[in-house]
Amino acid sequence: MATKVLFDTDIGTDIDDAVCLAYLLAQPACELLGITTVSGEAHKRAMLASALCRAAGKDIPIYPGVEDPLLIAQKQPKAQQADALGGWPHKTQFPQGEAVEFLRRTVRDNPGEVTLLAVGPLTNLGLLFRADPEIPRLLRSLVLMCGQFFGPTAGRGPVEWNAGCDPHAAAIVYGSSVAAHRSHGLDVTLQVRMAAADVRARFQGPILEPVAAFAEVFFQRRDVITFHDPLAAATLFDDEICTFATGNASVELEDSERLGFTHWQPNDGKGRHRVAHTVDVDRFFAHYFSVFT
Repeated sequence: MATKVLFDTDIGTDIDDAVCLAYLLAQPACELLGITTVSGEAHKRAMLASALCRAAGKDIPIYPGVEDPLLIAQKQPKAQQADALGGWPHKTQFPQGEAVEFLRRTVRDNPGEVTLLAVGPLTNLGLLFRADPEIPRLLRSLVLMCGQFFGPTAGRGPVEWNAGCDPHAAAIVYGSSVAAHRSHGLDVTLQVRMAAADVRARFQGPILEPVAAFAEVFFQRRDVITFHDPLAAATLFDDEICTFATGNASVELEDSERLGFTHWQPNDGKGRHRVAHTVDVDRFFAHYFSVFT
């Protein structure tokens, strides 16, 4: 049976969100139930998601979500890749103010069956878990691209972007009781990278071509793509890409200078969270591109 997935994303700033969505749309084992966007210009982010869905020939429900963090100032006000939307058909009208309710309703309609994959700031999820505290226990699994748990800079800096953009929402999510809670931190995702020249050569075909176009906006600032979000998605369908450690993760809220740091306490066999510890880079890339052929 296909894996039922809800995808929560800040597509439009870093390009790896679009790289991830293209993978989910092409993955035959994925039943994509819906997409919610988060962070500044959520409506434009929804349009970018729509362009990829159109390219894939799929009509997926898309809901613009919450734009501002729960308590701190906005760090991500713009969806820069929307500048490249002109050449790609996409919807321009979406339900407004319904993203959190859409997530809640979809999980309740499919109890124990939905994997919630979140790869942006966790504002939508924080509000969802507060609005309906039963939701975490009704999920099949929660999979995040968030935090940094190992290595010399873990717990010290810089703060991982998704956790730092809304640390209070991240604290709600990590404090919730989910049957299967899995995170992929920077210490692992930074190992899966591809230079711009290789991206231009390999991103071919109907679904990847709009991603390549959006990537040109991204390449104005950087010349390498890090596959943070696609790595989190790929581990749903190939459990040998990463190894995981078990323990308890939490988010720093007390120290204003370290707001959003993810703390990690290993506790094999008894912890509430699993975090990626190692990655087979070659296996990941082989798996990622296999779905497009």
